[in-house]
Amino acid sequence: MKLLVVAATAAEIAPFLAQCPDADVLITGVGMVATTYALTRRLATTRYDLVIQAGVGGSFDESIPLGEVVFVTADTYGDLGAEDHDEYIDIYGLGLLGRNDHPHTEGMLRNPLSAMHSGISLRQVSGLTVNTVSGNATTIARRRTQGCQVESMEGAAFHYVCLQEGVPFAQVRAISNYVIPRDKSQWKMKDAIIALNNWLIEYTRTA
Repeated sequence: MKLLVVAATAAEIAPFLAQCPDADVLITGVGMVATTYALTRRLATTRYDLVIQAGVGGSFDESIPLGEVVFVTADTYGDLGAEDHDEYIDIYGLGLLGRNDHPHTEGMLRNPLSAMHSGISLRQVSGLTVNTVSGNATTIARRRTQGCQVESMEGAAFHYVCLQEGVPFAQVRAISNYVIPRDKSQWKMKDAIIALNNWLIEYTRTA
Protein backbone atom coordinates (compact mmCIF):
# COMPACT_ATOMS: atom_id res chain seq x y z
CA MET A 1 0.00 0.00 0.00
CA LYS A 2 1.30 3.46 -0.90
CA LEU A 3 0.61 5.46 2.25
CA LEU A 4 1.08 9.14 3.12
CA VAL A 5 1.13 10.31 6.74
CA VAL A 6 0.12 13.95 7.20
CA ALA A 7 0.62 15.99 10.37
CA ALA A 8 0.38 19.67 11.21
CA THR A 9 3.60 19.58 13.23
CA ALA A 10 6.55 17.22 13.43
CA ALA A 11 6.25 17.19 17.24
CA GLU A 12 2.92 15.34 17.06
CA ILE A 13 4.48 12.40 15.24
CA ALA A 14 8.09 12.60 16.46
CA PRO A 15 8.24 8.98 17.77
CA PHE A 16 6.84 7.73 14.45
CA LEU A 17 9.41 9.74 12.51
CA ALA A 18 12.19 8.26 14.63
CA GLN A 19 11.05 4.66 14.20
CA CYS A 20 9.87 4.86 10.60
CA PRO A 21 12.41 7.15 8.87
CA ASP A 22 11.53 5.84 5.39
CA ALA A 23 7.81 6.60 5.66
CA ASP A 24 6.25 9.09 3.24
CA VAL A 25 5.39 12.05 5.47
CA LEU A 26 3.99 15.54 4.89
CA ILE A 27 4.25 18.21 7.61
CA THR A 28 1.72 20.81 6.53
CA GLY A 29 1.93 23.49 9.19
CA VAL A 30 -0.90 24.45 11.53
CA GLY A 31 -4.40 25.38 10.41
CA MET A 32 -6.73 25.02 7.46
CA VAL A 33 -4.89 27.31 5.06
CA ALA A 34 -1.50 25.63 5.47
CA THR A 35 -3.05 22.16 5.33
CA THR A 36 -5.00 22.88 2.16
CA TYR A 37 -1.98 24.28 0.34
CA ALA A 38 0.53 21.62 1.35
CA LEU A 39 -1.75 18.63 0.80
CA THR A 40 -3.13 19.86 -2.52
CA ARG A 41 0.40 20.45 -3.77
CA ARG A 42 1.48 16.94 -2.79
CA LEU A 43 -1.55 15.19 -4.26
CA ALA A 44 -1.11 17.08 -7.53
CA THR A 45 2.12 15.19 -8.13
CA THR A 46 1.78 11.90 -6.22
CA ARG A 47 -1.10 9.47 -5.84
CA TYR A 48 -1.62 7.37 -2.72
CA ASP A 49 -3.75 4.40 -1.77
CA LEU A 50 -4.48 6.00 1.60
CA VAL A 51 -3.67 9.32 3.29
CA ILE A 52 -3.69 9.45 7.11
CA GLN A 53 -3.85 12.70 9.01
CA ALA A 54 -2.39 12.11 12.49
CA GLY A 55 -2.64 14.65 15.27
CA VAL A 56 -3.97 15.57 18.67
CA GLY A 57 -7.22 17.33 19.46
CA GLY A 58 -9.65 18.38 22.13
CA SER A 59 -12.94 16.67 22.94
CA PHE A 60 -16.37 18.10 23.69
CA ASP A 61 -17.42 14.56 24.67
CA GLU A 62 -16.15 13.77 28.16
CA SER A 63 -17.08 10.08 27.75
CA ILE A 64 -13.96 9.79 25.57
CA PRO A 65 -10.98 9.23 27.91
CA LEU A 66 -8.02 11.56 27.57
CA GLY A 67 -5.32 9.81 25.56
CA GLU A 68 -7.75 7.73 23.49
CA VAL A 69 -7.06 7.60 19.76
CA VAL A 70 -10.18 8.19 17.64
CA PHE A 71 -11.11 8.03 13.96
CA VAL A 72 -12.80 11.25 12.79
CA THR A 73 -15.14 10.09 10.04
CA ALA A 74 -17.02 13.38 9.52
CA ASP A 75 -15.84 16.96 9.98
CA THR A 76 -17.18 20.47 9.50
CA TYR A 77 -16.41 24.15 10.06
CA GLY A 78 -16.67 25.65 13.52
CA ASP A 79 -16.25 29.33 12.75
CA LEU A 80 -16.82 29.82 9.03
CA GLY A 81 -19.68 32.28 8.82
CA ALA A 82 -20.71 35.60 10.33
CA GLU A 83 -21.67 37.19 13.61
CA ASP A 84 -24.98 39.02 13.81
CA HIS A 85 -24.65 40.83 17.12
CA ASP A 86 -24.68 37.93 19.65
CA GLU A 87 -25.78 35.33 17.11
CA TYR A 88 -23.47 33.19 15.00
CA ILE A 89 -24.65 32.27 11.49
CA ASP A 90 -22.72 29.51 9.80
CA ILE A 91 -21.77 29.45 6.13
CA TYR A 92 -24.86 27.38 5.29
CA GLY A 93 -27.20 29.71 7.16
CA LEU A 94 -25.75 32.62 5.22
CA GLY A 95 -26.72 30.89 1.98
CA LEU A 96 -23.16 31.05 0.67
CA LEU A 97 -22.75 27.27 0.60
CA GLY A 98 -25.36 24.54 0.24
CA ARG A 99 -25.38 21.81 2.85
CA ASN A 100 -25.15 19.23 0.07
CA ASP A 101 -22.85 21.10 -2.31
CA HIS A 102 -20.03 18.73 -3.27
CA PRO A 103 -18.11 17.52 -1.36
CA HIS A 104 -20.43 18.28 1.59
CA THR A 105 -23.20 15.97 2.78
CA GLU A 106 -25.79 17.49 5.09
CA GLY A 107 -23.30 20.12 6.14
CA MET A 108 -20.52 17.64 6.87
CA LEU A 109 -17.38 16.50 5.07
CA ARG A 110 -17.94 12.76 5.44
CA ASN A 111 -15.39 10.03 4.84
CA PRO A 112 -16.88 7.54 2.34
CA LEU A 113 -15.77 4.51 4.32
CA SER A 114 -14.81 1.37 2.41
CA ALA A 115 -12.90 -1.88 2.84
CA MET A 116 -9.76 0.29 2.80
CA HIS A 117 -10.65 1.42 6.33
CA SER A 118 -11.37 -2.01 7.82
CA GLY A 119 -8.03 -2.09 9.65
CA ILE A 120 -8.80 1.10 11.59
CA SER A 121 -10.55 -0.30 14.65
CA LEU A 122 -10.96 2.96 16.55
CA ARG A 123 -13.96 4.79 17.96
CA GLN A 124 -15.57 6.77 15.14
CA VAL A 125 -16.38 10.39 15.97
CA SER A 126 -17.35 13.69 14.34
CA GLY A 127 -15.04 16.69 14.22
CA LEU A 128 -15.30 20.47 14.33
CA THR A 129 -12.48 22.47 12.73
CA VAL A 130 -11.71 25.97 13.98
CA ASN A 131 -9.24 28.77 13.37
CA THR A 132 -9.21 29.71 17.05
CA VAL A 133 -9.22 26.88 19.57
CA SER A 134 -12.12 27.10 22.03
CA GLY A 135 -11.09 28.63 25.35
CA ASN A 136 -14.00 30.54 26.89
CA ALA A 137 -17.42 29.45 28.09
CA THR A 138 -19.44 31.44 25.54
CA THR A 139 -17.57 30.07 22.53
CA ILE A 140 -17.64 26.54 23.91
CA ALA A 141 -21.39 26.68 24.53
CA ARG A 142 -22.03 27.82 20.97
CA ARG A 143 -19.77 25.24 19.40
CA ARG A 144 -21.31 22.45 21.44
CA THR A 145 -24.61 23.15 19.68
CA GLN A 146 -23.06 21.93 16.43
CA GLY A 147 -23.08 18.43 17.89
CA CYS A 148 -19.49 17.42 17.10
CA GLN A 149 -17.35 15.40 19.48
CA VAL A 150 -13.79 16.59 18.85
CA GLU A 151 -12.07 19.83 17.85
CA SER A 152 -9.01 20.46 15.68
CA MET A 153 -7.51 23.16 13.49
CA GLU A 154 -6.99 21.09 10.31
CA GLY A 155 -9.53 18.27 10.00
CA ALA A 156 -12.10 19.86 7.68
CA ALA A 157 -9.39 21.08 5.31
CA PHE A 158 -7.90 17.59 5.17
CA HIS A 159 -11.29 16.02 4.42
CA TYR A 160 -12.12 18.67 1.83
CA VAL A 161 -8.92 18.19 -0.17
CA CYS A 162 -9.06 14.39 -0.10
CA LEU A 163 -12.73 14.33 -1.12
CA GLN A 164 -12.08 16.75 -3.99
CA GLU A 165 -9.09 14.71 -5.16
CA GLY A 166 -10.84 11.35 -4.78
CA VAL A 167 -8.15 9.95 -2.47
CA PRO A 168 -9.01 7.48 0.34
CA PHE A 169 -8.23 9.09 3.67
CA ALA A 170 -8.44 8.78 7.44
CA GLN A 171 -8.21 11.48 10.10
CA VAL A 172 -6.88 9.95 13.31
CA ARG A 173 -6.50 11.98 16.51
CA ALA A 174 -5.53 11.38 20.11
CA ILE A 175 -7.48 13.35 22.69
CA SER A 176 -5.19 15.62 24.70
CA ASN A 177 -7.81 17.67 26.56
CA TYR A 178 -11.48 18.35 27.06
CA VAL A 179 -12.90 21.51 25.53
CA ILE A 180 -13.40 23.65 28.62
CA PRO A 181 -12.28 27.19 29.50
CA ARG A 182 -8.55 27.05 28.85
CA ASP A 183 -6.61 25.24 31.59
CA LYS A 184 -3.41 23.61 30.33
CA SER A 185 -2.79 22.02 33.73
CA GLN A 186 -5.50 19.50 32.84
CA TRP A 187 -4.12 18.61 29.42
CA LYS A 188 -2.58 15.18 28.78
CA MET A 189 -0.54 16.13 25.73
CA LYS A 190 2.34 13.72 26.38
CA ASP A 191 -0.02 10.79 26.91
CA ALA A 192 -1.95 11.67 23.75
CA ILE A 193 1.20 11.87 21.62
CA ILE A 194 2.46 8.53 22.94
CA ALA A 195 -0.89 6.85 22.22
CA LEU A 196 -1.15 8.41 18.77
CA ASN A 197 2.32 7.30 17.75
CA ASN A 198 1.92 3.79 19.16
CA TRP A 199 -1.18 3.38 17.02
CA LEU A 200 0.43 4.95 13.96
CA ILE A 201 3.56 2.81 14.13
CA GLU A 202 1.55 -0.39 14.55
CA TYR A 203 -0.90 0.49 11.79
CA THR A 204 1.71 1.43 9.20
CA ARG A 205 3.73 -1.70 9.91
CA THR A 206 0.76 -3.96 9.22
CA ALA A 207 -1.02 -2.00 6.48
